[in-house]
Amino acid sequence: MPAYATNMRFKFPIVALTLEIITIILYAVFVVYDDGKPSHHGEGHQAASNETEDKNIKLYPMFQDVHVMIFIGFGFLMTFLKRYSFSSVGINMLLAGFGLQWGLLMQGFWHMDDGKIKLDILKMINADFSTATVLISFGAVLGKTSPVQLLIMTVLEITIFSINEHLVAEIFGANDVGASMIIHAYGAYFGLAVARVLYRPGLRDGHENDGSVYHSDMFAMIGTVFLWMFWPSFNSAIADAGAPQFTAVVNTYLSLAACVLSAYAVSSLVEHKGKLDMVHIQNATLAGGVAVGTCADMSIEPFGAMLIGLVAGAISTLGFKYLTPILASSLGIQDTCGVHNLHGMPGILGGLAGIVAVAMGKKEGGNAAMQAAALASSLGFALVGGAITGFIMKLPGLGQPPDQNCFDDSIYWEVPEEEEENEESLAHGDHSKNKAET
Repeated sequence: MPAYATNMRFKFPIVALTLEIITIILYAVFVVYDDGKPSHHGEGHQAASNETEDKNIKLYPMFQDVHVMIFIGFGFLMTFLKRYSFSSVGINMLLAGFGLQWGLLMQGFWHMDDGKIKLDILKMINADFSTATVLISFGAVLGKTSPVQLLIMTVLEITIFSINEHLVAEIFGANDVGASMIIHAYGAYFGLAVARVLYRPGLRDGHENDGSVYHSDMFAMIGTVFLWMFWPSFNSAIADAGAPQFTAVVNTYLSLAACVLSAYAVSSLVEHKGKLDMVHIQNATLAGGVAVGTCADMSIEPFGAMLIGLVAGAISTLGFKYLTPILASSLGIQDTCGVHNLHGMPGILGGLAGIVAVAMGKKEGGNAAMQAAALASSLGFALVGGAITGFIMKLPGLGQPPDQNCFDDSIYWEVPEEEEENEESLAHGDHSKNKAET
């Protein structure tokens, strides 16, 4: 069947190299180093240049923290599937490697200086942020898509993201320093819309590989711990230097801590005999970082940040326990990683918390109506953009796996310990076929 022609020998290299060559050409035309030179080329160039260099060096540690989250945190968080760890970490790296290049371009086009995108550390951090949206969406369709489909999703999602981000930040003037709305809610609902369009009736009753084993859950906890540790940097990296940035660190730190207790408590409450569910611990313990993002740099008081984390941990855990099965059975949304529970609902909670905080005067010059518009815009772009992207990804010939080969590395990867088994299976099939013909 053409739709399931999964051989990647030509499709994937052609798509990957074409995208990279186009990107390099665009960089050659538009991207230069940031030398700190003001656009009017007036006096004070030397001072401006020194100031730029100082700012870049100061932000570099936070950039590296965000980088660790993108490549290790998101990558290992998705290794819980028992036969899909190569793809979880490997394709995560592929999408991140291309996404950060594409994101720098798409966001940079809105902030050009003399017709050029001047590359500095802040733009690199924002490029990583744009990539995070794709990695969140990747979680919703994990195990059911091909590398070619996912590269196409990366191009479209980051392009649409850059439009929404410009609208939220520049037109609405909304505050979303930790990106609860423009990254987490957007990435989650974009992925859910794609998952709905790519719905597979054959997976309605589950799949034997759509689950974890002891060691795969342990590897996933590596991702959780890295994300948890570095989330204060994620939420504070683009905050104004000084008090706002420190406030963002403290609020995220406290929200995450409260979230852990909430997630553990609710997991024990809803599970059999009060036991803890590792799925809840891997994911819901991070929801506090998502939910406090929008108002991270606002003076919401330490107890306010903790309250947000408490609520986020509870709703995320309850979502994994009760809402995910409903989405799959009633709405046809097969959310592999439960991104709705970790990023979607906590992202909306963060947006609502931001509206309330701004209405209470916690952000100087803030506008609650614009905060609400930013949340609505992020959800709207995500759902419409995700649906359109899903239909494009559904086109035949893009290498998507058949139902029986979903959640299995061996369809796209050389898997050493299984290679002989697969070859024997194929040989046995050919032998049986020859016998039948004779």
